[in-house]
Amino acid sequence: MNSSQILAYTTFAYLATSFLYLAGVTFRSPKALRAASWTALAAVIINVAGILLRWKESYDLGYGHAPLSNLYESLVFGAACVMGIYLVMEKKTGHRALGVVPSLLAFLAMAYASFSPDVSSRIQPLLPALKSNWLIAHVITCFLGYAAFAISFAISLVYLWQRRRHEAGHASGRLGFIPGVRELDEYNYQVILFGFLWLSVGIITGSVWANSAWGSYWSWDPKETWSLITWLIYAAVLHARVVRGWQGPRVAWLSMAGFCSVLFTYFGVNFLLSGLHSYATK
Repeated sequence: MNSSQILAYTTFAYLATSFLYLAGVTFRSPKALRAASWTALAAVIINVAGILLRWKESYDLGYGHAPLSNLYESLVFGAACVMGIYLVMEKKTGHRALGVVPSLLAFLAMAYASFSPDVSSRIQPLLPALKSNWLIAHVITCFLGYAAFAISFAISLVYLWQRRRHEAGHASGRLGFIPGVRELDEYNYQVILFGFLWLSVGIITGSVWANSAWGSYWSWDPKETWSLITWLIYAAVLHARVVRGWQGPRVAWLSMAGFCSVLFTYFGVNFLLSGLHSYATK
């Protein structure tokens, strides 16, 4: 069994995780939520094992590089980051009911990577620009930031849903199993701060890498430009929260706008715009 097959099976593990989280929330079942957490942990372990096996396979083929260089590999790694960070947050907060959206996002990323005809799982040699020790640092730090922002997007959705229910006087019932709006708002801030720090490191390492590859720290490439836009959006969220005291729905909506920018930085730039980072679609 090769890494692509293992990672394809991981897709269904994330799907099962989503169903279990959804069942746990819908039926207010601690047993289902506990099963979801263990299934999520197993899925992440299998996901990471598939990445490590793919790394070994690249050496067996004579390429010898970290599996972080193309769209397939970044989707696979991104799914592991989303669920890995979420599970750490779940452990810290003690709330399992927030796992529906992160597990669904991980499933969608893996499904697109494994089954889309537009994504090739073939291991390829690195392009010259990617042959740098900065590759691993840049990709890992950026995707830790992206994954945190994905979780923030999930929390923002749940926050707005819970807030609407509270305003309508429906605080109890099935969705009463989910944390309250104050807790969700605080979790959102913490996750955004975590992601912002990692994205900042990712931009810095990317600049150093760009200088070694192309002789310039910053070239206003579309990917670089949209990364900066994303960084500015989340910087504005944190500034508004800390300096202006913004909380609640305004932060949630800004967080969701930031994640839309993340998606365009990752997908839109690669498919719609050309630049130095166009290799990411291969």
